Amino acid sequence: MKIEPITLEGKWVRLEPLRVEHAPALWEVAGADAEDIFRWFPYRMANADDFRLWVENALREQQQGVSLPFATIERASGTAIGGTRFMNIDRANQRVEIGSTWIAPKWQRTAINTEAKLLMARHAFEIWKCIRLELKTDALNVRSRKAILRIGGREEGTFRRHLVTHTGRVRDSVYFSILDSEWPGMKGHLESILATHPRTT
Repeated sequence: MKIEPITLEGKWVRLEPLRVEHAPALWEVAGADAEDIFRWFPYRMANADDFRLWVENALREQQQGVSLPFATIERASGTAIGGTRFMNIDRANQRVEIGSTWIAPKWQRTAINTEAKLLMARHAFEIWKCIRLELKTDALNVRSRKAILRIGGREEGTFRRHLVTHTGRVRDSVYFSILDSEWPGMKGHLESILATHPRTT
């Protein structure tokens, strides 16, 4: 696994390496919806300074070789509309997690997130030759849990009292995975969704 900044591009979305310079535009697109967008993140995200610190931390993890963060760009307009990352990269065990994903409300329930997951999973399995792809979410985040199942993730169980959030709430995390043997089926499933329902996925 050669971990270095890359751009992943599809028909509707471009995932480009996250930079500190992205922070103002991303915070602006989150706008008045920021509280709702980041409500399930375990860290405080109340203002532009919090968001910039989050970006800087993601870039530090990139330097350490354990994360690869992206800015999510709508290809048609070139607008920065969200973010995602490869995280908890484990080269020795050939596994990686997709997480810290968010998209501004205007672009939710479109092809953006589905295609982004397809691009990232393809890179993980076909370029990095991973044997396991992980996703996790707050146990209370029912919408996220359903979305992960919809793209082909298999629920494995709950890590009880897993994380202490910035509010002091102790979060349970639900883990999902896709294995390399399951990737061809997942790939076909996502490509079918994008082909048949490109605007509302």
